[in-house]
Amino acid sequence: MKRKAMQQLVDWYQDPVTRMPLLVHGARQVGKTHLLKEFGQTYFESVAYFNFETNLTIGSYFESDIHPARVIELLEASLGQQIFPGKTLVIFDEIQACERALTALKYFREQAPEYIIACAGSLLGVAIHREKFSFPVGNVQSIWLHPFDFEEFLWATGKDLLAEEIRKSYADKRPLPEALHVEALDAYKRYLIIGGMPASIRRYLETGSLIPVIDVQHRILEDYVADMAKYASHSDSVKIKACFNSVPVQLAKENRKFQYRIVQRGGSAALFGSSIDWLDFAGIVLKCQRIEHGLMPVAVFSDLASFKLYSGDVGLLTAKSGISREIILSPFENETIFLGALTENYVAQQLMARGYPLYYWTSGNQAEVDFVIQQGPDVIPIEVKSGIRTRSRSLNQFVQKYSPPLSIRISAKNFGYENQIFSLPLYAVFCL
Repeated sequence: MKRKAMQQLVDWYQDPVTRMPLLVHGARQVGKTHLLKEFGQTYFESVAYFNFETNLTIGSYFESDIHPARVIELLEASLGQQIFPGKTLVIFDEIQACERALTALKYFREQAPEYIIACAGSLLGVAIHREKFSFPVGNVQSIWLHPFDFEEFLWATGKDLLAEEIRKSYADKRPLPEALHVEALDAYKRYLIIGGMPASIRRYLETGSLIPVIDVQHRILEDYVADMAKYASHSDSVKIKACFNSVPVQLAKENRKFQYRIVQRGGSAALFGSSIDWLDFAGIVLKCQRIEHGLMPVAVFSDLASFKLYSGDVGLLTAKSGISREIILSPFENETIFLGALTENYVAQQLMARGYPLYYWTSGNQAEVDFVIQQGPDVIPIEVKSGIRTRSRSLNQFVQKYSPPLSIRISAKNFGYENQIFSLPLYAVFCL
């Protein structure tokens, strides 16, 4: 299944002057290992793959001497395969399980840059933020791999031409033909259920049914919980799990700002702040920070104490919440509050995949704009609606106060302009 991140890997490989060992970050089961193996098989003469979680012996090679020549010698012996400089892609998987291996990347960068090394880790973010973790700052390059965005989902399900037509309509700012608009909305609704995890998409393609997908999603959720127990102390893992389990409940509120008291009576940032950071570093949740002013640069106006938490994958949120698939697939307008939350989560996921940090704006208790993005010098407000009913005062208040060059309303409506607001269909967020 085609991934946009493949081009990032190719760009990294084809720039030997600045190339350093690569770290591919991302939540568990977003497809990091598969992507790296496919990259190696496509662009290299051979691949040398090592997993530090499943083969503990590999980690022992880094316990004493981590000079590249010695490490390569041991790796070749264990694999029974020669590693050729410039011709073999060396993959270190789950590298967060071996601190010394991560440290060794510095020496490969300095002493043996001819070896091409790409590393993946499901909990690299968590590991890097541990105390005393020796991270090779300035000696590695990093990319984030997210779940499939909606365009990649369309590619995977054989709707390449539909994705192309959506991009053309976005570029021309003209409505998509009605038949294609209906088809795209139907695919979007299926994406809300299936999500962007490769295993979920693969199961759907294999069976042609949405029913078996939920079993895959629950296994992924169970793996997340297992990681909490494995990579955190018992007391910390209990708090991390409590925060994780509260995400659907937090989003079900009309005011979706994260509230610690929902996790536990008397809960506070002092008690649960580090747990939320753990989930954020692991890529399991997406953190959307409140901003106090719609001015550039957006980041400096963020209120660190106020935020929303979204699931890293909308399909996993659908599975975890238990919302009826019939409600999501229904062609009729639905007033269910949680459907609005799913829609927001979907947009957050697409924006993150496009590289936008997540922010939202509020004006006291009177107005709230779901997302605010910065494009160059421009600050752009984005309002999200799950259906075609789009009346809201909040976006108008933001426009009156800050006069942005563009305002966007994401909804089930087709492309167009309404009261000087650009109407962006839900299925076209990947175009931003």
